[in-house]
Amino acid sequence: MPRRLIRKYLPSPASIKNNRSLNVLGSRIHDPNLWHLNRRSVSGAVFVGLFVAFMPIPFQMVLAAVLAVAFNVNLPLSTCLVWISNPLTYWPIFYFAYKLGTLVLGLPDGEFNFELSWRWLKEDFGGFWQPLLTGSLISGLFFGLAGFSLMRLYWRLMVTKRWQQRHKKKTTQQPND
Repeated sequence: MPRRLIRKYLPSPASIKNNRSLNVLGSRIHDPNLWHLNRRSVSGAVFVGLFVAFMPIPFQMVLAAVLAVAFNVNLPLSTCLVWISNPLTYWPIFYFAYKLGTLVLGLPDGEFNFELSWRWLKEDFGGFWQPLLTGSLISGLFFGLAGFSLMRLYWRLMVTKRWQQRHKKKTTQQPND
């Protein structure tokens, strides 16, 4: 069952509830639906986490947590999935998003010199923000929806497999009368 696999890697609800940085979410953080592992909450969390992972913004985990609370999906999973974009993967993700944005907007393909610095933000970001944001939104939606759909399919397949195993076990254990 996907639930067991997910529980193995996620932090405990108590450790997340006691995290001071999440106090901004208020009392809604204690809603049990944010901690449930079911098909709806997990697939929604996959969408939120993957969508936010492609956004070129700081504090992605905070945005993922706020969206998880707003959409009532699994909070720990949505915040963990934003780490797909990390210091090692920023450059390829944002380069791909920029190229996709220039293609969609029909802009000339400029030189992409991305660096995480205030100087780059002040001086060079002006020419990059539209294609980068457009490509990031499209990528986030695409990968978020793909992850959502694949998680729903995987969950359904695992439930069906477990049901068939139980049914097979039940039919083989029936006494012959």
